Amino acid sequence: MKKTSKVRRTSDGMRTHYDFSGGVRGKYAARYRAGTNLVRLDPDVAAAFRDGEAVNRALRALIAVVPARQRRRRRVRSA
Repeated sequence: MKKTSKVRRTSDGMRTHYDFSGGVRGKYAARYRAGTNLVRLDPDVAAAFRDGEAVNRALRALIAVVPARQRRRRRVRSA
């Protein structure tokens, strides 16, 4: 049988070979707080557009066509 070696850990539970001494705490926190509005398109929908600008043009055209009252309804998200 092979003998397993004991893993050394520091007092906070981290393994001793991890070195975060050069890290910067909260480096990307502001970007994370700013949020994002990325949308994943299904493959069949993505195939209809050559790039993001084409998607934006199509959505802007749809916004112009759909009456404002209908746009205000909230859609129930499915799980």
